[in-house]
Amino acid sequence: MVELERPQRLQIMLTEEELAAVENWRFEKRMPSRSAAVRELLRRGLASEGFLTAETGMKSQDFGVLSSKGEWRKS
Repeated sequence: MVELERPQRLQIMLTEEELAAVENWRFEKRMPSRSAAVRELLRRGLASEGFLTAETGMKSQDFGVLSSKGEWRKS
């Protein structure tokens, strides 16, 4: 049996608008796959902000790609 290069799977839920933003970025940057694009976005986010820890009591829904107005969130 072949061992996977990335054996860990991460499943996330996105709104249609969030997915469209990821896909638009992916195609603009000519990324080979959606997974590669998400990994690159994660890498860039971690590199630009350092390792962030969520505050106590925060929920998954508190972390989105877009604001409620459909604009990119600014940290």
